[in-house]
Amino acid sequence: VASIVASHFAPEWVLSIKETGQVWLVDYSDPNSPGIKMIEAERFLHDGGWDSTKRYFLVAANARNKIAVIDAKEKKLVALIDTGGIKPHPGRGANWVDPEFGPVWASGHIGDSVVSVIGTDPVNHPDSAWKVVRKINALSSGNLFIKTYPNSKWVWL
Repeated sequence: VASIVASHFAPEWVLSIKETGQVWLVDYSDPNSPGIKMIEAERFLHDGGWDSTKRYFLVAANARNKIAVIDAKEKKLVALIDTGGIKPHPGRGANWVDPEFGPVWASGHIGDSVVSVIGTDPVNHPDSAWKVVRKINALSSGNLFIKTYPNSKWVWL
């Protein structure tokens, strides 16, 4: 397991199973008989986190330079996004509201200075949803984590 988060829609854990390229939704409502729904995503999954609504789990497939998007409510893969950078590594990622594209989620990269900003609002901003809407060049040669806070004007790499 490369990352694990709790669903906000069901008694489930959302796990990225690194080498298999699968995201598992593990139903723990019956601890004596947990159910597992396996969703094919992309190989070499790693870190991931929620979009601002906590509906969509975005997880890096860092050896493939992609982000997989899992809809925890509908329990399916909704997108595979080419990040435009080398080895995305978001930690949990960072969420904020972009003035042009609305709610976004971002990942830095281990292999270069690119920060990929992905649109995450398929309802109010469908043209930018599940696409890299901005690529920002950071003042570094790469990074492991990206963070922000709802009341902050800063994003930290």
